[in-house]
Amino acid sequence: MNILILGSGGREHALAWKIAASPLTTKLYCAPGNAGIAQEAACVALDLADHAAVIAFAKNYGIDLVVVGPEAPLCAGIVDDLEKASIKAFGPGKWAARLEGSKGFTKDLCKANNIPTAAYQRFKGAAAAKDYVRAQGAPIVVKADGLAAGKGVVVAETVKEAEDAIDMMFGGGLGMPAWEIVIEECMVGEEASFFALCDGETAIALASAQDHKRVFDGDKGPNTGGMGAYSPAPIMTAEMNKRVMDEIIHPTVRALKAMGAPYKGVLFAGLMITAKGPQLIEYNVRFGDPETQVLMMRLMSDLVPALVAARDGQLKNFDLRWYDDAALTVVMAAKGYPGAYQKGTPIKGLEAAAQVPDVQVFHAGTTAEGGKILATGGRVLNVCARGKTVRAAQARAYEAVDKIRWPGGFCRRDIGWRAIEREK
Repeated sequence: MNILILGSGGREHALAWKIAASPLTTKLYCAPGNAGIAQEAACVALDLADHAAVIAFAKNYGIDLVVVGPEAPLCAGIVDDLEKASIKAFGPGKWAARLEGSKGFTKDLCKANNIPTAAYQRFKGAAAAKDYVRAQGAPIVVKADGLAAGKGVVVAETVKEAEDAIDMMFGGGLGMPAWEIVIEECMVGEEASFFALCDGETAIALASAQDHKRVFDGDKGPNTGGMGAYSPAPIMTAEMNKRVMDEIIHPTVRALKAMGAPYKGVLFAGLMITAKGPQLIEYNVRFGDPETQVLMMRLMSDLVPALVAARDGQLKNFDLRWYDDAALTVVMAAKGYPGAYQKGTPIKGLEAAAQVPDVQVFHAGTTAEGGKILATGGRVLNVCARGKTVRAAQARAYEAVDKIRWPGGFCRRDIGWRAIEREK
């Protein structure tokens, strides 16, 4: 098969690494890709917002399957446009992608289908939203309705923080003014990420993970797109996994099918495991980043048949095998991230890092120039390792991190701390 991956981050490098290893893959392309992906696939300069250009490339190069990485093209309907052009694509259509594209839509779907989630209200203006916050008190959660690259959620510890978040979102602080916000109760518990593969009717569980959103050790500082992750999540026991499938994933898939928007692709549930059980924080309609990196490290089966089965509606009798080992990834970011950071700083020692046993270094924001690897993004590298325990995987990952020479970068030194505490 000729396969095209859309995207340029660490998630796409991990997918490219796994897809390239499949005996079913004849030729692998990635648009636009990065310096690490270029070692697995032919990188192509395509604008993902230009659906006609993506379709033309797919036709000209005999692409048998397009795998869409990021959420923005999914929410813009790229899968619908590819399928209309008779090109197979992995990912949900535009209407199903509203699960991530509109927080209000998802909350209403949960309410209508008795899917456990936090109590909430939707607001189109700041005054009513602030009145609601004052009536409810803090802590409280304020969410912009649309896509915000992981930055559209504020967990406000005080009423003043919530009011400031409301003003920020309606005032264009996320790039453009929010047309609607969702305000919901602050759930208490432990967060986990859960992934399922869906074919419009059937859903099968993939694996769980936990990520570290805060930029500094000890889960301090501002939220980021993710500074590291590990899999499996210790809190996700076999019983908890079953509850998530029965109470959250299956009802969602049934509801979307009934609405005429069958969900095909990967469904990523952000969960809060509370005293009452699992509750949905939010859905993402694509593989997570950096969670994909640890999932691909643990996946024993060939990924390509699973992607094809999801697209073709053939998951009913499908099964995937996983390594029992834990996997952990450490994100190396440019100094200053998630604020202003310098681009173009050189990175050395990547070959030495990759020599550590059971380690893979996935690139997120890099380019190759004149024989050098340069940092081009905020989150730049994902140093991933497998081990019998989270502690063993962590030790390997940091052994590899310490071989990378990048004065312009930094990382957290405590990824996996919660799971390692449990292992003690």
